[in-house]
Amino acid sequence: MNSKTNLNKTAVTHTPSIVYIKKLTVSGMLVALTVSLSGFSIPIGASKCFPIQHLVNVLAGVFLGPAYGVAMAFVSSLIRNLSGTGTLLAFPGSIVGAYLSALLFQKTGKLLLAYVGEITGTGLIGALLSYPVAMMILGKDVAVFFFVVPFLMSTVCGTVFAAFLLEALRRLGLLTYIRQLIGK
Repeated sequence: MNSKTNLNKTAVTHTPSIVYIKKLTVSGMLVALTVSLSGFSIPIGASKCFPIQHLVNVLAGVFLGPAYGVAMAFVSSLIRNLSGTGTLLAFPGSIVGAYLSALLFQKTGKLLLAYVGEITGTGLIGALLSYPVAMMILGKDVAVFFFVVPFLMSTVCGTVFAAFLLEALRRLGLLTYIRQLIGK
């Protein structure tokens, strides 16, 4: 009976290595979700708008933090590019959006600022960072603000999905529970 008690205490403890494993596991699950749903994209101009990435960016921002959010966005973009369901424009958009969403949520604890971070990071900053990628790497002759509208459309849609999901989790009392379970 004593060993069973020790096992239960170990499972609840949030030592740095256990938190690392939990966050890595959740990151992997979010990458798997993103990649498995990557067939659902909307082509707008030279970009493939993918609202699921933005939903996952906000979830990573709330549950994992900036470092894991950026890593998750990078790995998702890389796998989507390697599998042909994404473009190189996924990197600047998703990475900046995930980072800003997580950073603002981490600093304030406010979901609204996580949403604003995703929309600003992807829809504005990521879209502007996509310009040199499009010009130099993809060889697309586009205007500087060409990607702002499609990126904003995609990120607003995904962020609204995230807001509904997180609000449902909050009302059920699961938002705090999941954050504590992961170790945030």
